[in-house]
Amino acid sequence: MLYYKRGSKTEDLTPQDLKDGLRQALDKLGDKQKVLAIPPDFTRFHSRAGELTEDAWKYYGDKMTDVLPALGTHTPMTAEQIKTMFGEMPQEIFRDHNWRDGLVTLGTVPAEFLKDVSGGKVDYDWPAQVDKLLVEGRFDLILSIGQVVPHEVVGMANHNKNIFVGTGGVEGINKSHFLGAAYGMENIMGRADSPVRKVLNYASENFSNHLPIVYVQTVVAAEHGRQVVKGLFIGDGFECYELAAKLSLEVNFQMLDEPLQKAVVYLDPHEYKSTWLGNKSIYRTRMAMADGGELIVLAPGLMEFGEDAEIDRLIRKYGYIGTDKVLKLVETKAEVRDNLSAAAHLIHGSSEGRFKITYCPGNLTREEIESVNFEYADLDDMLKIYNPEKLTDGFNTVNGEKIFFTANPAMGLWAYKERFNT
Repeated sequence: MLYYKRGSKTEDLTPQDLKDGLRQALDKLGDKQKVLAIPPDFTRFHSRAGELTEDAWKYYGDKMTDVLPALGTHTPMTAEQIKTMFGEMPQEIFRDHNWRDGLVTLGTVPAEFLKDVSGGKVDYDWPAQVDKLLVEGRFDLILSIGQVVPHEVVGMANHNKNIFVGTGGVEGINKSHFLGAAYGMENIMGRADSPVRKVLNYASENFSNHLPIVYVQTVVAAEHGRQVVKGLFIGDGFECYELAAKLSLEVNFQMLDEPLQKAVVYLDPHEYKSTWLGNKSIYRTRMAMADGGELIVLAPGLMEFGEDAEIDRLIRKYGYIGTDKVLKLVETKAEVRDNLSAAAHLIHGSSEGRFKITYCPGNLTREEIESVNFEYADLDDMLKIYNPEKLTDGFNTVNGEKIFFTANPAMGLWAYKERFNT
């Protein structure tokens, strides 16, 4: 059922609009006695999920007993991040999800289904894992709150991904990430319907119907240097996601008439501290880059590769080496085969040899950057040439050279039209 919908390319929803829309939807749900909120973590700060979660808490008061940020593989939120993102909410109701422990398997999607939807790329079953709090907490409402935006693993982010990946476990996350990578990122990104989404929908339809989940979905676009909310869709089925995904493709996806010879991406140091997240600079521009071109990543906050210690170790050991070599590692190396999300990440973070990736890190050395098969450039030197405060999103001319700039890769997807069509 759809409880609220509002959105279009011309909308500019205010905080009051979001609050009013959420209240209208919650009124329709009737009285609730125990509520769990599942918003994204700080890496999705611009989703506006923080203020929506705070509005829901103000609506329900003490009846909202728990907040479980959908960490997935990410590190737990700090007290400062919680305060910045969720305002006045009491920190004692926030819980930390652990993707390696405290899980319940609701059911298993059969291997035949995954083999079919992947075109034979994978042949394994998939466990629908969630944090045990969802099952054992005896909630009469679970609010899954987040932003629908193009995504490298599932095509379009959020909806039941927030549940089965955001609160999921090692096996489920590993296998879903690898499914997307094996099928091909270029075949997935910007598609509302993908093999990974089909698997998640199978799990929703067959295993989680008993959970009282209602999805609160935003669509946010970058316009003139600021984030603008273009839509809010709330429901307990698939329609709210489908509406949000359609609008997101209109406002977050830019199709280019020519490939990019040089692109510069800035990673906000408060948000991007690892290449696990920072490689969105690669994921979101890879289909736009010209063969032989260069992607320059300005990463002042970069201090690690993986947020998970084991994933960080594997990235440092093997580097971003492209699809064929990673698939070979999966066949021959048990430590890679047992960490398929890391394998997927190594595929996603490669240019597949088509273009050069130059990282400009704030807290990693030249040796560390080059060891994972990126090029290195000094951050201070590059900031003098490509000053984010003087560049605008889109095409710029710097020292007579045409470049393409984006200040937040998580907000969009860019593709050269001929590459996307193929």
